[in-house]
Amino acid sequence: MLAEADGTVPHGSDSSMRTSNINNNINPDSSILISRMADVVIPYSSEVPCDNNGQRMWWAFLASSMVTFFGGLFIILLWRTLKYLWTVCCHCNIKNKEAQKVNNPANNQAADRAPKGPDEKEEAPANEVGWMTSVKDWAGVMISAQTLTGRVLVVLVFALSIGALGIYFIDSSDPIESCQNFYKDFTLQIDMAFNVFFLLYFGLRFIAANDKLWFWLEVNSVVDFFTVPPVFVSVYLNRSWLGLRFLRALRLIQFSEILQFLNILKTSNSIKLVNLCSIFISTWLTAAGFIHLVENSGDPWENFQNSQSLSYWECVYLLMVTMSTVGYGDVYARTTLGRLFMVFFILGGLAMFASYVPEIIELIGNRKKYGGSYSAVNGRKHIVVCGHITLESVSNFLKDFLHKDRDDVNVEIVFLHNISPNLELEALFKRHFTQVEFYQGSVLNPHDLARVKIESADACLILANKYCADPDAEDASNIMRVISIKNYHPKIRIITQMLQYHNKAHLLNIPSWNWKEGDDAICLAELKAGFIAQSCLAQGLSTMLANLFSMRSFIEIEEDTWQKYYLEGVANEMYTEYLSSAFVGLSFPMVCELCYVKLKLLLIRIFPEHLIQLRSSNKISRLFFSSQVLFAASCHDDITDPKRIKKCGCKRPKMSVYKRMKLACCFDCGRSEQDCSCMSGSVHSNMDTLQRAYPLSSVSVHDCATTLRAFEDEHPSTLSPKKKQRNGGMRNSPNCSPKMMSRHDPLLIPGNEQIENMDMNVKRYDSTGMFHWCPSKDIEKVILTRSEASMTVLSGHVVVCIFGDVTSALVGLRNLVMPLRASNFHYHELKPIVFVGSLDYLRREWETLHNFPKVSILPGTPLSRADLRAVNINLCDMCVILSANQNNIEDASLQDKECILATLNIKSMQFDDSIGVLQANSQGFTPPGMDRSSPDSSPVHGFVRQASVTTGSNIPIITELVNDSNVQFLDQDDDDDPDTELYLTQPFACGTAFAVSVLDSLMSATYFNDNILTLIRTLVTGGATPELEALLAEENALRGGYSTPQTLANRDRCRVAQLALYDGPFADLGDGGCYGDLFCKALKTYNMLCFGIYRLRDAHLGAPSQCTKRYVITNPPYEFELVPTDLIFCLMQFDHNAGQSRTSLSHSSHSSHSSSKKSSSVHSIPPSNRQNRSSKTRESREKQKTGFVYLPQRLEPLL
Repeated sequence: MLAEADGTVPHGSDSSMRTSNINNNINPDSSILISRMADVVIPYSSEVPCDNNGQRMWWAFLASSMVTFFGGLFIILLWRTLKYLWTVCCHCNIKNKEAQKVNNPANNQAADRAPKGPDEKEEAPANEVGWMTSVKDWAGVMISAQTLTGRVLVVLVFALSIGALGIYFIDSSDPIESCQNFYKDFTLQIDMAFNVFFLLYFGLRFIAANDKLWFWLEVNSVVDFFTVPPVFVSVYLNRSWLGLRFLRALRLIQFSEILQFLNILKTSNSIKLVNLCSIFISTWLTAAGFIHLVENSGDPWENFQNSQSLSYWECVYLLMVTMSTVGYGDVYARTTLGRLFMVFFILGGLAMFASYVPEIIELIGNRKKYGGSYSAVNGRKHIVVCGHITLESVSNFLKDFLHKDRDDVNVEIVFLHNISPNLELEALFKRHFTQVEFYQGSVLNPHDLARVKIESADACLILANKYCADPDAEDASNIMRVISIKNYHPKIRIITQMLQYHNKAHLLNIPSWNWKEGDDAICLAELKAGFIAQSCLAQGLSTMLANLFSMRSFIEIEEDTWQKYYLEGVANEMYTEYLSSAFVGLSFPMVCELCYVKLKLLLIRIFPEHLIQLRSSNKISRLFFSSQVLFAASCHDDITDPKRIKKCGCKRPKMSVYKRMKLACCFDCGRSEQDCSCMSGSVHSNMDTLQRAYPLSSVSVHDCATTLRAFEDEHPSTLSPKKKQRNGGMRNSPNCSPKMMSRHDPLLIPGNEQIENMDMNVKRYDSTGMFHWCPSKDIEKVILTRSEASMTVLSGHVVVCIFGDVTSALVGLRNLVMPLRASNFHYHELKPIVFVGSLDYLRREWETLHNFPKVSILPGTPLSRADLRAVNINLCDMCVILSANQNNIEDASLQDKECILATLNIKSMQFDDSIGVLQANSQGFTPPGMDRSSPDSSPVHGFVRQASVTTGSNIPIITELVNDSNVQFLDQDDDDDPDTELYLTQPFACGTAFAVSVLDSLMSATYFNDNILTLIRTLVTGGATPELEALLAEENALRGGYSTPQTLANRDRCRVAQLALYDGPFADLGDGGCYGDLFCKALKTYNMLCFGIYRLRDAHLGAPSQCTKRYVITNPPYEFELVPTDLIFCLMQFDHNAGQSRTSLSHSSHSSHSSSKKSSSVHSIPPSNRQNRSSKTRESREKQKTGFVYLPQRLEPLL
């Protein structure tokens, strides 16, 4: 198009063309010749020796491109016009033929009978694929990126285009037009080879194009028109024109597509970033090439005399300062074409610069902050935490997971979330940067799972949003996260939080979900309802259990306040440890007593190896361990400090069955082996015979238990001074502890009640035998009116106040009822349950409740005092206040308004004292023989008697809260600060408030000890098992089953109870006695395991107080002094005979007490030393921790 007026000489000579001004280069006498052969004015110079006529040939290069472009465009338009005309004409002929057929039907029939050979020949090509179509398909495959050949070809074309652009950069330092020899110019040869390839690729693209006209006008086609033909012209004319070769920079726009074909760009941000950069750079370089051309050539109408010498990179600089509107003025356009171009370019360039550059900077700035991949450290495990990642959830998790009491946690925590953290959360991560890393991504994306190395992670923890408005949607999201993670790596251990119990069934549908391999689902609704239900059986138990699985630091208080004793119990923690072989041959009560007295540990569960199951101590089970480390009593009997007990070199001789049983009996009696007469000499020969008949296995408890049962059947008098009763009643012996009395195994000799329960025509329990069951009842049959409820005179019942409506999310009331209907209670011990709330809401919950007995509904509102008086709330054993509307309010402080108002409403109520004659018949708190319903029931038997309630503040209440800070509104007489942690507040310490946030600690506790969740679920749910969950997943309801010996055996499991000390068998210890003596006496005499105290808040003051509030003391030390008003938390055995022939201890209580004093533990402390116990309490308390060993499948009978 444009050329310089400079002279040109052959390439490489000293007289080569220069880019100086024409006025300095030409002779003033020389004139411009006008060619007579053409009308075009062609400037020439005598300094252009490669042209004899002195003509510049830039127009030839430009003409080749223009002719190619417009010539092809004309041919395409002409072809389309002819094709259109042909189509119209053919269409008219077809219409005429159809009209003739309609007018001449006779001819149509003749035509139908005529042979159709010609017609078939015409139609056949239409149904077959022609060679043009085949070639077109082949060309389309070659240039597409769907095949390997196509991808290679596309990438090669792009690489060669960048190579051609590089050659342009090199040639831009030469004059615009120069004479060059093709055979000697190496760059021209390479450029020629590249353009031949571009020509072939252009042909493929043309053949594969469906719309030829649109293809001809594409950017890539225009680039080829103005770059490929000039190369062939340069070879023919032996001269080079730089011209429009800068258009090859437009190929950079396809850079992002090429990277996607190579699978390098995968994320939307990276694709967008490369797109923006490629468009910006290609536009910049192309515009700089045009300015370089016109400024070094000049304006044609000025005879190219106004040109200036600018290098290509100076033009690049000029375009950048122009786009940025800086314009320093050191470089500027002199030609009219250059200035005209700059006017239009600055409009688009400024807009592009202002929009593209900030977005590019933003993408670059945010792209790598939380990207990248996790680098695993050798010798250090890591876990992945995902789900609901917020400041609150992360801080609660880290506070428990990285607690200092866990010693050195050599686990790195990797958080994965699709939203970048805010400033507060980012600051939290920085404070724990040595153990915490955050990556932005989603667990639903396999690429992000690979970034956090999920395949090598020790576990994956999924947090749930406990305060979401739609719990089912939140559970569905977490289930999808589990599916994605398990699909990526089926062997990964997953611990996930679930909000609704019925959604746990969906996890069972995941093939790789396996709870036996450590996968756990912590259902917050199930555990929350279970904790509250256990508080209905033993008030304050929810607080005690919540403190045990949470990591709490020891807070020292010098003042003698209730907080001092409460916080000492809070510092207790759960552990799972291996027991020494020193306990070989001992029963569970013996091991419990030794651990508590000697090691300051509370042992509550045994998980023997090889699936050895622990049975009742009355069945004289023995535990066997494979450890070879022995601790001899002769070396360590006088040591009280556990740290001083070391491994000794004493060798243990082999003991016979008789020897082991005699040592156990002597331990129970508190006598030496020589003085003990529990097992006479005549037994020795029988035991020898028994040992030969039943060899003892060192790894099986079952064999030993079978042997001992056979021995009991043959020699009943050797084990009991009195003849055992037919019903298996427990009796005391002055010579032998009651726990040596063998109670008949229900699988072998069922009692009268068991025989009745085994009636094949009656279904009393569900199919698993874990819960009481009744045929489904219609909700209309259990609805009580206010008058009917008043006439019922309810007492000893549980009142459940529930706030909810038709639109409220279900809270899962079945999880609250199931622990109260556990089969280890007899039917007469079940507390009636009365629901007070909206009937519309309770109808939605009734489908899961209609198979439970003793359930009633009073439609109303918990805020109505008339409804509360109708259900005799002053005579209830517990009032539970729940709300299903808590998560529908945005203001956190108002989430608990209904529960708080209901609690304050009940506490402000007043009742007539005359009704105090109706005593609440609260069953389930008493051990065997202490049932209040027995004929001899009296306070001497140690049960908890309901006092007459005249004010609502004395009614036992437990309130569920969502927001922890709202606990300050429940008690008006406390001095709790709003910023106080929940576990330090008075309502929580007293067991009158419970928040779901306390369950957050279960995530980290379950990770470090997978048995903790099994223990907690078994204790609080009443016996929920994986088998039961699978059944509920199938039918969503309990199914009744006939009683069999196998299902009835499931009733034989421990339960929680509370014992009173103001009178009864433990009254002598209640007045200044030691907790350790109570622990040993309850364990040895009544097979009960004590683990805490529920004490009056002002009991430490010594003076009588009107306050009836109590607080929890977890696992007191041995020397802890008791007061008569204390209530003792304990685990007690299921009594098979309490259902129909309950025997009391009134005739033997005094002998029991005297015998227990005579046969006190060998570790008991003389009464003279009791005065020193209180001074030692504090010291021993600091050293004490609770230890737990668990059964993972389900908790077997405790003792």
